[in-house]
Amino acid sequence: MTKPFAIAIHGGAGTILRDQMTQTLKQEIVAALTQSVQAGAKILEAGGDALDAAVAAVKVMEDSAHFNAGKGSVLTHEEMVEMDASVMHGAAMDAGAVAGIRHIRNPIELARDVMRNSDHVLLIGEGAEKFAFERQYEYTEQDYFFTERRYDQLLSMKEKGLFALSESKYPDDKKYGTVGAVALDSHGNLAAATSTGGVTNKKYGRVGDTAIIGAGTFAENGNVAVSTTGMGEYFIRKTVAGDVAARMRYLKEDVHTACETVIQGELKTMGGEGGLIAVDAQGDVHFAMNSSGMYRASVDSRGELTVKIYADE
Repeated sequence: MTKPFAIAIHGGAGTILRDQMTQTLKQEIVAALTQSVQAGAKILEAGGDALDAAVAAVKVMEDSAHFNAGKGSVLTHEEMVEMDASVMHGAAMDAGAVAGIRHIRNPIELARDVMRNSDHVLLIGEGAEKFAFERQYEYTEQDYFFTERRYDQLLSMKEKGLFALSESKYPDDKKYGTVGAVALDSHGNLAAATSTGGVTNKKYGRVGDTAIIGAGTFAENGNVAVSTTGMGEYFIRKTVAGDVAARMRYLKEDVHTACETVIQGELKTMGGEGGLIAVDAQGDVHFAMNSSGMYRASVDSRGELTVKIYADE
């Protein structure tokens, strides 16, 4: 008997406004989410590993200008792109992460290589890129990542002296633009992958929850895989992904209860806006958010494809 597989993805959570979302933009975002989740599902259908499926899904979003990761990353105060990413495989709870990446097209692939081909979990900045180039990664100029939309956002934030978005020109300007994927493969492996460009106008080499195992990414076979998106500093302080897994492990909560308790509980009370995606050992998928929307999609254990944007869908 074939064991079930499932995959879920997110393209960021936050304030996503219907009245500013054009039909054309919505169609483009839905198409990108669909392409992403199907890229991962194709690997799972062929009997592939959960982590490879999650990475393939995230890579599609890194290659799209619609998401704050890879090509669509926001700009730092110095008008640079600095990206973070992490992965975790649930079988042996192996993990890899990178932070402050400037010249690698797909940081999620580099995070997987850190897990598989180094003795470390987290590499940063120049050291991470040196590791990448030793593994024959292509050097990518900053021009590749530059988009007018992100430059406009940066100028707006600089004028206000902010590093978060206080008013919206685009329907998702107040969205925390992490992307991620969680997967269960037919061998029972759980895995998670998360990638981001961080926050607009960030300074001092700021790193959010995406690169932090247990905060933005977590996977444990027989339990759950989690990828988060939101206000990174809060998600680090509440170790959100690890907290969901712990509630399921020790309190025996189901994936739905654990996710909602964490996202709607103390995290929300302390001001932490955002969401997460999770899949348990049976292929049960859950999306949780305390914001007005989250770009998300899944192919569940029955093979059904779902794509949604707003919280009330």
